[in-house]
Amino acid sequence: MIELDSVSKIYRSGSIEVRALDRIDLSIAEGEFVAIMGSSGSGKTTLMNVLGCMDSPTSGVYRLGGTDVGSLSENQLARIRNLRIGFVFQSFNLVARTSAQANVELPLIYAGTHDRKRRARAALERVWLGERSHHMPNQLSGGEQQRVAIARALVTDPRMILADEPTGNLDSHATTEIMDLFCELNHEGHTIVLITHERSVAMLARRVVVLQDGRIVSDKAAGGALVG
Repeated sequence: MIELDSVSKIYRSGSIEVRALDRIDLSIAEGEFVAIMGSSGSGKTTLMNVLGCMDSPTSGVYRLGGTDVGSLSENQLARIRNLRIGFVFQSFNLVARTSAQANVELPLIYAGTHDRKRRARAALERVWLGERSHHMPNQLSGGEQQRVAIARALVTDPRMILADEPTGNLDSHATTEIMDLFCELNHEGHTIVLITHERSVAMLARRVVVLQDGRIVSDKAAGGALVG
């Protein structure tokens, strides 16, 4: 599903060159649950942006579902971001003055979907929030807000869920709830790529990839066996 072939991302500021990703080779099959770990500055965020089609590599090739992402137009990339990738962020990114259901409907509005209310309600019920669909974000706990964000990611039935530090703002109880939900979604067939700095969270995935200085330094099954 995901293939990175010698992908590098270089940022330049005057004479200074920062190699955020350095010749990354990475394959993720459909249905995998992969955690990507690394300290601050390791390249996690840059890799997330590339995987989510929000940034382009400086060199190398990124194929998503067999398609070279670098060959696509901005409109095609926007459609991929809207329909094929579900995004979940640390800060939830909910619209403050809009109900949970309306937040979940947003990707469907952008896609021009007509039955968005039914699909949004079904997505909220999938994350156990059907009865709170008309609540505003400030009426929900942090864990509930993140579940709304996951429902929004699921509502277009994407092939991949890309989660960036999804438990970073949550207490231990809410973290357990969210990770249980990700594990359930993976068992149902969703491909999940989770960015985290928390080892306890990463070990709940099936595979852990560790970045350091823009390079992959470890790629193992969560139990410790080497992958590939």
